[in-house]
Amino acid sequence: MNKQLSITHPFIRPVVQWGITLLLLSLGVAAMADASPTKPQIFESTLDNGLKILVKPDHRAPVVVAQIWYKVGSSYEVGGSTGLSHVLEHMMFKGTKKLAPGQFSKVIAANGGRENAFTGKDYTAYFQQLEKSRLPVSFELEADRMRNLTLPEEEFSKELPVVMEERRMRTDDKPRSLTYEQFNAIAYISSPYHHPIIGWMDDLKNMKVADLRAWYQKWYAPNNATLIVVGDVKPDEVFALAKKYYGPLKRSENIPELKPRIEAPQYGERRLTVKVPAKLPYLLIGYKVPSLNTIKEDWEPYALEVLAGILSGGDSARLPKELVRGKQMAASVDVSYDIISRQAGLFIFDAIPSAKFTVADVEKALYKQMEKVKIERVTEKELQRVKAQVVAGKVYERDSIFYQAMILGQLETVGLPWTMADEYADKIRAVTAEQVQAVAKKYFKDTQKTVAILEPQKNK
Repeated sequence: MNKQLSITHPFIRPVVQWGITLLLLSLGVAAMADASPTKPQIFESTLDNGLKILVKPDHRAPVVVAQIWYKVGSSYEVGGSTGLSHVLEHMMFKGTKKLAPGQFSKVIAANGGRENAFTGKDYTAYFQQLEKSRLPVSFELEADRMRNLTLPEEEFSKELPVVMEERRMRTDDKPRSLTYEQFNAIAYISSPYHHPIIGWMDDLKNMKVADLRAWYQKWYAPNNATLIVVGDVKPDEVFALAKKYYGPLKRSENIPELKPRIEAPQYGERRLTVKVPAKLPYLLIGYKVPSLNTIKEDWEPYALEVLAGILSGGDSARLPKELVRGKQMAASVDVSYDIISRQAGLFIFDAIPSAKFTVADVEKALYKQMEKVKIERVTEKELQRVKAQVVAGKVYERDSIFYQAMILGQLETVGLPWTMADEYADKIRAVTAEQVQAVAKKYFKDTQKTVAILEPQKNK
């Protein structure tokens, strides 16, 4: 179990996230941006079998990270088969024709590396971080399990209960996580984001190893994957190494074309109350918004990013400043928005009321903050604060070779060009106060709103 790190918990942020809401850096750091080095080059190649390879040299330390990203996640699943992508992620460590169950991790550890995996809505990814001379070990192992997984019945029978227990611990027994899951389920009707990444418990209980074998055969192929390598490497050598290990793998001619599964129009507020034993009440408010993949106006997602930063990007942002420290109405309040996704998503407010206030009080206060953004343009000082965070973040991003690879993998796997990674800071810089006001007016509408409230119950 400790070899699988799945992004299934709504309150544990992913390892990294492309966006300003996690770049809570001081304004002083932004001054470094002008002195930042030239943008590092990214090299691209595609093997004859369709495997796309991106290489980003970073010679500051003799290490390398290799990530393999598959275009499959929970949003590829349909009713009755939820959880397949995540369970298969677990089973990828359970043996191939060459390696016994658990041997993959032992080989990486013996070579001084670390490895893990994660499942998201739109992707499943596996990574290793190693000393640069050990990159062939990563390639040999990953290429092997791309097409040679055995999926033994006995290993599946042992691992499925592990996943079900993971669901109990992360969702069923955590009131806020359970509320978030229920919130998503009513916010989305026809979108595949309706389903939880870890799967519904009944689907897990009825899953068969034959289901996993069919899922593996359908999606795990070189022409449905992207290999990302960042670190102290030479691109030509990486491409040659990839050709040696991944080149012999056969492409799949049966990768299905995805149905659009676009979210049905929403015509009014949706509201849910979750009543389970809990210590504290909890509030979620979500509005339907576009992602970079679903935009009509290319500036809108960037304006939404800036708006998220103005509202909750650090202690000086509006919501923590006014509702947490100022009026002390909320013990915590946050905003989240995922700009990189295959489908349209949600702009989400979440809050925990303080002891002297109710969920209704906090909900009312949040609406006042939204109306304020609609009526009054944000200040130049607020804009500059958020933009400075982004610029500073782009400087510090280069400190992590894992982060650099992660951004490229996310973009490519949801169907966006990797070149957008370098456009992000410039797009944020270009956002105006008028555009921030425009997206607030356009998307903060009752007809597009979903509200979930956790109402604590006493333990029986």
